Amino acid sequence: MPQDVQIDTDGRLKHFISIQALPRKLIEEILALAESYIDFPTRNIKKVPLLRGKTVVNLFFEPSTRTRTTFEIAAKRLSADVINLQSDSMSTVKGETILDTVKTLQAMHTDTFIVRHKNSGAADLIARHVPPHVHIINGGDGRYSHPTQALLDMLTIRQHRHSFENLTVAIVGDILHSRVARSEITALNVLGAREVRVVAPKTLIPTGVEKLGVKIYTDMAKGLKDVDVVVMLRLQMERMEGQLIPSPREYYQCYGLTEEKLKNAKPDAMVMHPGPINRGLEIASSVADGQRSVILSQVSNGIAVRMAVIAKIMGGYSKQPKPAS
Repeated sequence: MPQDVQIDTDGRLKHFISIQALPRKLIEEILALAESYIDFPTRNIKKVPLLRGKTVVNLFFEPSTRTRTTFEIAAKRLSADVINLQSDSMSTVKGETILDTVKTLQAMHTDTFIVRHKNSGAADLIARHVPPHVHIINGGDGRYSHPTQALLDMLTIRQHRHSFENLTVAIVGDILHSRVARSEITALNVLGAREVRVVAPKTLIPTGVEKLGVKIYTDMAKGLKDVDVVVMLRLQMERMEGQLIPSPREYYQCYGLTEEKLKNAKPDAMVMHPGPINRGLEIASSVADGQRSVILSQVSNGIAVRMAVIAKIMGGYSKQPKPAS
């Protein structure tokens, strides 16, 4: 992802397609802004007038609950008008191209599109064909990128660990099909994590993943040894071609996170999962609901991070936002 696609000539964030090519300073600014939005649910007035009169379209060509809903709440808390569109209600089912769909909506004076698509590169393609005043935010595309999920996870880690420099993080599960894994590996390395590991059966480890700056483990006990953070991934059965795991039961025995396997990590290791969770396949309920799980914090932080990204792109921001009167 060339930097000039996401960042304009003045150094401002224009589109948010990928963590790649974003400087550490800009990522840290987004995280700091997100922290200022975390307490919004506790306020009497839960909106700021920053984007009053602006229109945000959730353009989802792929099903989602968490991502679409948190983007919708985030934009509304910034006072934007929000339109939600799913693929089955769009003219693409009649043969219209993605770009023609965007152009049609753009003619209705839309300011920002949140795009989610099953094909890698869809958000990038759209970003290269919209006029300068229109912004694109990637809500997840194929196996390529899910940048806001990565940032909400970075925010969650920072809340509990404050600094990344001394952290060892293990990302466990379906690395091959995970856009979350790729974005998180990049974000962790940019933010200075001491070590990033991927833990999975050989069939679920993409070729060349070590070039992203990770250590590869196929043995879960060794992969979790003395780690500070465990990020479990969803097993994406719908994306698999052929038999990549022996069976769900055997996968859980080898790579499902149980209390016993978690003992290999540090005693205070935090457990994360981007969701949706498949209990008894990727993670035991006792771990998902346990004291070391921060999974619900991830969901809450998703709103704050997406507010920060939208605000950063569309309207600038105030470090101490004031509620609307």
